[in-house]
Amino acid sequence: MFGLPPIVCEELATRRRSLRLAVVTETYPPEINGVATTAARFVEGLRELDHQIQLVRPRQGAEDAGAADAGMQQVLVRGVAIPRYPELRIGLPAKRSLERLWTFRRPDVVHIVTEGPLGWSALQAAAKLRLPVVSDFRTNFHAYSGHYGIGWLKKPILAYLRKFHNRSWCTLVPTEALRSELARLGFVRLGVVARGVDTRRFDPARRDAALRAQWGAGPDDPVLLHVGRIAAEKNLGTLVAAYEETRRRAPRAKLVLVGDGPMRAELKARCPDAVFAGRRLGEDLARHFASADVFLFPSLTETYGNVTLEAMASGLAVVAFDYAAASEVLEHGASGIVVTYGDDASFVSQAAALAMDRARAAALGAQARLSAVGRAWGEVVRDLEAVLVAAAQAAGAGPLPSGDRSGEPLFRGGGLALRRGQGL
Repeated sequence: MFGLPPIVCEELATRRRSLRLAVVTETYPPEINGVATTAARFVEGLRELDHQIQLVRPRQGAEDAGAADAGMQQVLVRGVAIPRYPELRIGLPAKRSLERLWTFRRPDVVHIVTEGPLGWSALQAAAKLRLPVVSDFRTNFHAYSGHYGIGWLKKPILAYLRKFHNRSWCTLVPTEALRSELARLGFVRLGVVARGVDTRRFDPARRDAALRAQWGAGPDDPVLLHVGRIAAEKNLGTLVAAYEETRRRAPRAKLVLVGDGPMRAELKARCPDAVFAGRRLGEDLARHFASADVFLFPSLTETYGNVTLEAMASGLAVVAFDYAAASEVLEHGASGIVVTYGDDASFVSQAAALAMDRARAAALGAQARLSAVGRAWGEVVRDLEAVLVAAAQAAGAGPLPSGDRSGEPLFRGGGLALRRGQGL
């Protein structure tokens, strides 16, 4: 009879579940630090994946109104300035306010970015309301303590951090090395979610001869760059030693420091010929990266060190210790120089030698750029999303597992791995 068209059955893609996420952080842009930058990247990425964000953070001054955007509500709480870092604020406890807020509008998951008083109160409020919590291990406070004359607080701080994170459904760290270290220290239910880099912003094409001229550097003069807080925990004595050794071999070499902090005056007195560029943002920061030749990162207290990836994406040869981001993303002799952890003398000699070998520095920088291109934020955000979705789905599954110590993987996706005992 009538010729009917064939019926075609297509498998429809499963619709992604849109989550209501409460993100609690004590630092967020326009504050300038790695935690704030990374937190914003994750929030932006999760919003692009159609998740609803409730951002809980301290008010950053009298003019801060916490403007609401589509898909994101900002909840501002009281905060106080951090000693020695007056530009940063730490959130005060807000347990009761959060309980009321989350009772009225219950989130699927609470994601706690920082472990300060605001984070602790969020953890308590979530526990009372039986909300799943995913926390981030962001800053080695216990490692910092020795740099500020309070080394005796290392054990109590570590005990607090362990208590904090072991109450979470899982704790996220950026590297497998940090996961292993924390597991040895008694932390459980640990997952690995890496970090990404914006390779469109951080690009060798932003190299600027005029900017180099402002620094007093000619086309053939080696320029050493450091980006980060100018503070004791960054091991800047080793940076200065590397610069001095380079200057001994190449008197016209320049050191450029981007950032600020409590040691700026001391360092400026020691290195009067160095360029102190202060804080830089966005394309201006990218221009500073791309206009240098060698990136020196002597820190031994990072949880990751986003600037390592930013330097790589900018086409710089990187010298760093075998630790944090460098241990994960740099291949020694191919895309950078990776120095044995804590070997300051080797760091100094290898940094100076690389600064003198422009061809080798250029080759390492070119390979570093290629390595960074494969580390876009999109994939990293999807790894975080997978953890948050799993936490929401497990919310009604009963108490947290105590886990054994077998290390058997239970959940893995992209750059993410949760393990029994250390994971879920």
